Amino acid sequence: MARIAGVELPNDKRVIIGLTYIFGIGPTVSRRILSEAGVDESVRCKNLDEQQVSAIRTVIGDKYRVEGDLRTEVQLNIKRLMDIGCYRGLRHRLSLPARGQRSRTNARTRKGKRRTVAGKKKAPSKG
Repeated sequence: MARIAGVELPNDKRVIIGLTYIFGIGPTVSRRILSEAGVDESVRCKNLDEQQVSAIRTVIGDKYRVEGDLRTEVQLNIKRLMDIGCYRGLRHRLSLPARGQRSRTNARTRKGKRRTVAGKKKAPSKG
């Protein structure tokens, strides 16, 4: 089983898909990494030899920020937005959508489970 950037790649998947299990690597970056490392995209992860795995590791280590480092950077960016008090930072602080989505209805994933507000009634419809 290939272990790259602290992530065990699934054995039965092609290596181009297996690399996307690493945080910060999507399909496009995965294809770019494999071409730089000189590894065929159609090879299964279980069929990778140690030389190919080390080539992939060196390409990822040299050119890409993944897993823990990337997560830390993202969290620091969000914290910076919250500290300077910009609109996006306020939205993060209130656990509301930060990219302009509607929040009067929907947005349940970001807002969490519904909490009933006491004394709030629907306004009577006019007409």
